Amino acid sequence: MIHPMAKVLIIEDDDVIAQGMARHLVVAGFDAVGVANGETGLARLRYERPDVCVLDLMLPGVDGWKVIEQARGEGIGTPIVVVSARGTEHDRVHALEIGADDYLVKPFAMKELVARVGAAARRGTRAQDSRRGEQIEIEELRLDPRNVQAYVDGASAELTPTEFRLIYALAVDEGRVLTRDELLQRVWGRRASHRDRTVDVFVRKLREKVDHRAPRHTFIQTRYGVGYKLEAAPK
Repeated sequence: MIHPMAKVLIIEDDDVIAQGMARHLVVAGFDAVGVANGETGLARLRYERPDVCVLDLMLPGVDGWKVIEQARGEGIGTPIVVVSARGTEHDRVHALEIGADDYLVKPFAMKELVARVGAAARRGTRAQDSRRGEQIEIEELRLDPRNVQAYVDGASAELTPTEFRLIYALAVDEGRVLTRDELLQRVWGRRASHRDRTVDVFVRKLREKVDHRAPRHTFIQTRYGVGYKLEAAPK
């Protein structure tokens, strides 16, 4: 179930596309509102904290890349679903690396957009619901669902909600290798598409924020050709 009337901010300068996305999202039960430039979009992200942001990259003035970087730099954790005609692997990976949560290449089916936004809304709702899981402690790593945060040797790892969802999904099955498909379904609510590197990008971010900061262990382990597991290994 999607959180009742989850608010979606659409940042898109093409009025026809923006209206089409808003119309389909409203029919699906979302409260969708659109703005046409990055500066206004950032302001609404700051002060309204929508449940999901749908973001075009090629915007006048402050472009979508800067919106992502600025929002994440200010600690805004709203899930960001990028919609862009820029469809190269480099563009997709770079957007994920700087803080986007998902990426759709134009043209896309509106049903897929609604599905991606719905999955992002559910991720945000679950991440804030402390009843969905207990605190997990593994050596110097502590995962706290109540605060949607990981702590390494007592210090916050400053994870985004999506990053937390991924590490928590791995920790719940501590020691078991989860495939990329399993992780995409658990965290992003979708199956892998051709050459989908979403999981790999987020694992790399977790290693930077968790493994590199941990004084005594690494936690995110790779089973080459299969997937990833969370298991404490001495450094």
